[in-house]
Amino acid sequence: MTFTELLERRAIKKLAAIWIVIGLLIWSAACASAQPPVTEVVETLPAVEDETIDYLNPALSSEERAEDLLARMTLEEKLGQMTLIEKGSLVSGDIARYYLGGVLSGGGGYPAGYNSPDGWRDMVVEFQAEALDTRLGIPIIYGVDAVHGHNDVKGAVIFPHNIGLGAAANPALVEQIGEITALETSATAIKWNYAPVLAVVQDIRWGRTYESYGEDPELVGMLGEAYIRGLQGEDLSSPTSVAATAKHFVGDGGTIWGTSTTANYMIDQGDTIVDEETLREIHLAPYYPALEAGAKIVMISFSSWNGEKMHGHDYLINTVLKGEMGFDGFVVSDWQGIDQVADNFYDAVVQSVNAGVDMNMVPYNANLFIFSLQSAVENGDITEERINDAVRRILTVKFIMGLFEDPNLESLDTSIVGSAEHRAVAQEAVSQSLVLLQNENAALPIDKNATVFVAGVDADDIGVQCGGWTIEWQGRSGYITTGTTIVEGLEQIGGENVYYNRFGKFEQFGQQGDVGIVVIGESPYAEGVGDSDDLELSETDIALIERMRPQVDKLVIVLVSGRPLIITEQLPLADAWVAAWLPGTEGQGVASNLYGEHPFTGKLPVSWPRSIDQLPLNETGADPLFAFGYGLEID
Repeated sequence: MTFTELLERRAIKKLAAIWIVIGLLIWSAACASAQPPVTEVVETLPAVEDETIDYLNPALSSEERAEDLLARMTLEEKLGQMTLIEKGSLVSGDIARYYLGGVLSGGGGYPAGYNSPDGWRDMVVEFQAEALDTRLGIPIIYGVDAVHGHNDVKGAVIFPHNIGLGAAANPALVEQIGEITALETSATAIKWNYAPVLAVVQDIRWGRTYESYGEDPELVGMLGEAYIRGLQGEDLSSPTSVAATAKHFVGDGGTIWGTSTTANYMIDQGDTIVDEETLREIHLAPYYPALEAGAKIVMISFSSWNGEKMHGHDYLINTVLKGEMGFDGFVVSDWQGIDQVADNFYDAVVQSVNAGVDMNMVPYNANLFIFSLQSAVENGDITEERINDAVRRILTVKFIMGLFEDPNLESLDTSIVGSAEHRAVAQEAVSQSLVLLQNENAALPIDKNATVFVAGVDADDIGVQCGGWTIEWQGRSGYITTGTTIVEGLEQIGGENVYYNRFGKFEQFGQQGDVGIVVIGESPYAEGVGDSDDLELSETDIALIERMRPQVDKLVIVLVSGRPLIITEQLPLADAWVAAWLPGTEGQGVASNLYGEHPFTGKLPVSWPRSIDQLPLNETGADPLFAFGYGLEID
């Protein structure tokens, strides 16, 4: 579907008892010195080794195998399967002790002191060995936020963030990116990816704007579907296929500025205040093609719908997602997401699990969650039938993924991570994602013989190019991983005619430059830390533009940012403006377009405001500086 078609469619048309709390605190404090009663019970249970047992028989269906395994499990083993913990909180023996169903790496959760593809594989295989050594040998499912490539792994290829892929609007390309991400992720023995984000962003002040493919639900649905197909392939049991996670269900892109109650956030994890028709039309719509593409895992949003937290929303999870939409996979919480449902943790567990959350991401305290869950079952607040439903869903997906047959993905190795072939696709993605906002005086393309002055610290910074969710949760500037900076890409093409000074001081050359390129934008951030109602260019960036203007005949501005910035007053200061979004590790893709080796084809996936006062544009109805779908092409 083209931007033109999208535009045409647009035109026509959210305990309570004291003793429980005391009991939880006492029990949690005792865990460090006392083994839970669970271990003593299971030690007396027989091992399961007979390969004729149904759940060990790959010839049976995943559903039959899950049913057989479920019938053999103790309550403690079931509760463990519903528990997902961050690897940094694990103590040796915890996976077996609590029969944990999953382990994850949060943002920046790389192996301590050894961030490399081999280090990742060794770490995951070691965790898996502990799970396989339990009575029933149920493998863990290991998850990561590989949201723009295997982005926590040093040396992996980092693709443009989703907003850039939304500008490219090329489902075939996005599917290929999903395939490559699956290859690099599975090479490190990981088969679960917390992507794609299906948020339909409505207010670019949101710190997660760049995680969205755009403001149009059809665009988001089209690209989300393509990514899932690429990531999962035709057979999820294939060693190189990785399970996708459709997130964050539902309405995370529609939260209202000032409604967040999390930390210092302003809009992230806030409240989406819309009627059900609007929720369905805008925010639920991308989930239909995602489920059609085979998504078996859905992650719940931190946000609320009309004041009710999504992690406890029985109607939207049970009735709509699992009932009306027929979702038969499992539902996972976000990071400590259920904690926000109620003031009392026990009550939060009860409400969330009963609302349909099957696996809970408890990054720091798995035993507290398991104790609360077991207490709720014993108290009759959560039925055993509900526990069985959740575990059945989790086990079925594990069987579908082939984890029981090949938990360590033995046939794969890490040599494929960061390959030249993968980087070539990323470079193409960068080129397709760039949006040409202005091109006066034929400033672009640049002649390869032209004298080019390049300024701006962001021109030579891999970390800035990649943005948040890269090596660290918040990302960081500097040479944090392998790649090519924008200025390095320019030098590859323009050679000795390209001169770089980050401060824009070229007077020493005693001559006028033919073309000046100023690379400016945003420093890395992620989630609510990036919430901002100040999207103006910094005074430093404006001063750099003004400094460069008299030193060159033609001036080109390259914006490296996770969202549109307010450039209305500065627009006349330069001949050309290019929105490069957050391109990732392959900065030569930017250079390729500037020199005319690749055409500008990208179109805006979000409207570009004239001023911050216009936001959110969908509510104010104000006339944007550049509309959704805008993007110049050079004849």
